[in-house]
Amino acid sequence: MTDHVKVERDGKVMVVTLDRPDKKNALTVAMYRKIADSLIEADNDPSVRALVLTGTGDYFTAGNDLGDFAAVNANPNQERELNPLIKEGPQFSKPLIIAANGPAIGIGLTVMLQADLAIASERATFRAPFVNLGLVPEFGSSLLLTQFVGAAWANDILLAGRQLSAKEALDIGLVTRIYSEADLMTETMKAAHAMAACAPSAFKESKALIRAERRKHLGEAIQAELKTFTAQLKSDDFKEAMAAFSEKRPPNFG
Repeated sequence: MTDHVKVERDGKVMVVTLDRPDKKNALTVAMYRKIADSLIEADNDPSVRALVLTGTGDYFTAGNDLGDFAAVNANPNQERELNPLIKEGPQFSKPLIIAANGPAIGIGLTVMLQADLAIASERATFRAPFVNLGLVPEFGSSLLLTQFVGAAWANDILLAGRQLSAKEALDIGLVTRIYSEADLMTETMKAAHAMAACAPSAFKESKALIRAERRKHLGEAIQAELKTFTAQLKSDDFKEAMAAFSEKRPPNFG
């Protein structure tokens, strides 16, 4: 397990907090597992009626910890498996509220697409620099982002690497509420408790109905992304991106 993910209870709401501020809440394999286990625990516990995911410090998350990521994938005996968060996130049946307290990069952006309520601090920014790392989108974002914001914006974010301000994210529908840094968690918890007070069976069935069309193709998209993502891990582009990261220089893709 890991000490870098805090799990707390506030009445009927479980609060999962990324707590690695010295590393901009960059996610390790152990952190992914802890988040996924928290989702499973919350879904199976009738006393938990909603879950909030947020971060500490200046960042929501800087995305994958590239050092941890490279070490795992350098192991020749390591078979690339589906990220446990990517597996469990779409299956979570209770209210999932995400509060981006600061910059949300990579999976920090794509996880917003799994939220039932996506909230951001005014100081949050959003970016998905997969192509800059020699990789491809994940967490179903190649499908979901187009559904959420349209093809033009999805191209700008996923292909051109555009960074969005909190206001831009609100304007295009990536998030639905923005609060000041001081008010973010107070307002988020108000919303979480309001959703937790809803009839649980009605919420579960309503969520299933809302997501029914999405689910027809989401699993297929995630598996296609995983296949391509795995292939890209062996590419010269990814090797150059990792070398540039290690040497603290911009990548040169030729």
